[in-house]
Parts: sequence; C-alpha cells; structure tokens
Amino acid sequence: MSAWLKVCPLEEIPPLGARVVKTSRGDVAVFRNAADEVFAVDDRCPHKGGPLSQGIVAGKRVTCPLHGMHIALDSGEAVAPDRGCTHRYAARVDNGTVLIQLG
Repeated sequence: MSAWLKVCPLEEIPPLGARVVKTSRGDVAVFRNAADEVFAVDDRCPHKGGPLSQGIVAGKRVTCPLHGMHIALDSGEAVAPDRGCTHRYAARVDNGTVLIQLG
C-alpha cells in the first residue's frame, strides 16, 4: 500500500471547488463538496480530456466544463447516460489536512 501524500489544509480548497496536484502520474484534481467530503480523480474528463478541476461540483459529482459530462467523484465513473471513467484516488482529511493515496 502506498503512503498518503499531504495536499493542503482543507480550508485551502474552496467548498464546491478543487485544487490541482501535480504528480508523477499527471495532474490530480482534489475536490471538496458542501459537506466537506474530499475526493480525488485524474484531472481529465474521459470524454475529451477536459479539466475536471474547472467543473461544477454538486453533491458527489462534478460536471466537465467542456461538454457537460457528469462524473461521480466517489467512483470516477460517468453518470448515465454518459459512459466512461477517470481514475479515482483514495482521499481523506486528517486533523484538518487533506491527503491522497496515489498507489
């Protein structure tokens, strides 16, 4: 199991917003929803590679800013009728700090 990577304090990610983390695997978008839950997925929409980090967050979903595809943040799967998926990473908050697991 891979180690957890510290991203930032939770307060540095706006509610219903995202922060991009540069990794050796590419850009990872780390989202915070209205309930202060955090999620991490590759910052690429499976449809045309749009930057999910610039999308609109609602509940546990993000809408791609390019073509409106909806992605479930807790699975990385497109929401029907859309199809496709983006890689999801484990994410959590520990003592106010957001962490993701890249392994």
